Amino acid sequence: MKSERRLLDPFVCVILYLLTLFSCCYANDESHSETIDFPNIIQNAKDRNFPALIFVKPIVEEYSSGKKTHQEVFGSGVIISPDGYAVTNHHVIDKAVSINCVLYDKRQVTVQLIGSDKDTDLALLKLPVEQSQKFPFAEFNTSPVSEGDFVMALGSPFGFQRSISLGIISNAQRYLGFDTEYKYNTWLQTDAAINPGNSGGPLIDIDGKIIGINTLGLSGAGLGFSIPADVVKNIVEQLRDTGKVQRSVTGLRLQPLHDFHSNTFIEHDYGVLISGVEENSPAARSGILAGDILLEINTQKVDGKFAEMLPRIWQSLAALQLDKSVSLTILRSGQSQTIQLLPEEKGKIEGEDYDCSRWNMTVKEINKYQNAKMHYMHGEGVYIQGLKYPGNANNSGLQEKDIIVKIGKQEITTIGQLKEVYGRILADSEREKKVMIEVKRNGLRKWIVLDYRKDYEEQD
Repeated sequence: MKSERRLLDPFVCVILYLLTLFSCCYANDESHSETIDFPNIIQNAKDRNFPALIFVKPIVEEYSSGKKTHQEVFGSGVIISPDGYAVTNHHVIDKAVSINCVLYDKRQVTVQLIGSDKDTDLALLKLPVEQSQKFPFAEFNTSPVSEGDFVMALGSPFGFQRSISLGIISNAQRYLGFDTEYKYNTWLQTDAAINPGNSGGPLIDIDGKIIGINTLGLSGAGLGFSIPADVVKNIVEQLRDTGKVQRSVTGLRLQPLHDFHSNTFIEHDYGVLISGVEENSPAARSGILAGDILLEINTQKVDGKFAEMLPRIWQSLAALQLDKSVSLTILRSGQSQTIQLLPEEKGKIEGEDYDCSRWNMTVKEINKYQNAKMHYMHGEGVYIQGLKYPGNANNSGLQEKDIIVKIGKQEITTIGQLKEVYGRILADSEREKKVMIEVKRNGLRKWIVLDYRKDYEEQD
């Protein structure tokens, strides 16, 4: 600990000197009567939040190499209640088989995953409590923030425990949902350093309160993104109550009326453009068309003039009751009309993984949220996600992203069917160790003989 302090002190001293110099210049300006004591602010924020900061060390399953492996990854988190609830990112603990955390007092403990939400990239952990033990925790501040506000990012970048970096809010409502799944909220953009390992740590204000959870960063670009505190609190409450976040889906794809990305500008006082409709979705069955303008949801006006307004609309659609028809008012060819739609529950947002270890390949279910293009072209099914090299599947000519259509004479549309066929084939000790597999590759069907006579697992 002392050697770490010696390494950091020169850099910290320079930063504190510059901040003190800025504070003095700021105080000498006749238009300002208060002195901003940045060194003291940083020290107080550190003292207040470092005890609540946790170093998250999950052991996760990995399938991309063509076999199931386990590896330790690193991230950050923050304790948010005296009884040991803590927040981190979903991507930090995704596919975790166990989660260890290092606390402020250097103890390593195994924690429980209460639930996670991929759509907002948040997860809720629970630390083990001994008798009447109370944990140090950080508080939220859900008040609006503004561009230029000073902030500090806490976490464990690159696996180095407990770090603090300083910056400002660069944009208080950055929308990242154009080509990503992050459409349910806007983001806090900051130039405070957010590096790999900072994920899940808190972004705090000058009062030492959490205004966001650090999630994304572009190394070397000075761009970091945090999930706003009000979104975090809402998701945490749902995860604590039910262990999951339930959302309705309609099959609508939305685009702002004034879309600067595509230079699309539609003049209307309110509403949002329906840019697309998913096949076999509630919206498609209700007759909604791409190009319609959504004006109202259950008589409530929709305002989607600009991109940063879209998350509120997505939240409204996700909150629709599953067993109750909803009235959507749309504008089509200059005429408004009301359409009834029955929402569906959003299902799994990622397919199941499976390791066909004797064949030296891993497979995965096609999921319409994670593999939208593949799902659109093929529908339900299973595809090859990884090949071991050297290995039987690779040697036989199978390729990653091949969609498995048949194994022998058995059609494959689910991971359950594949498991059953794979298990049955391996259990038959009398059969020749070859199997015919039909795959779809680039839209074309191919028959490939998988020869698995060689046992590469024994050679490892």
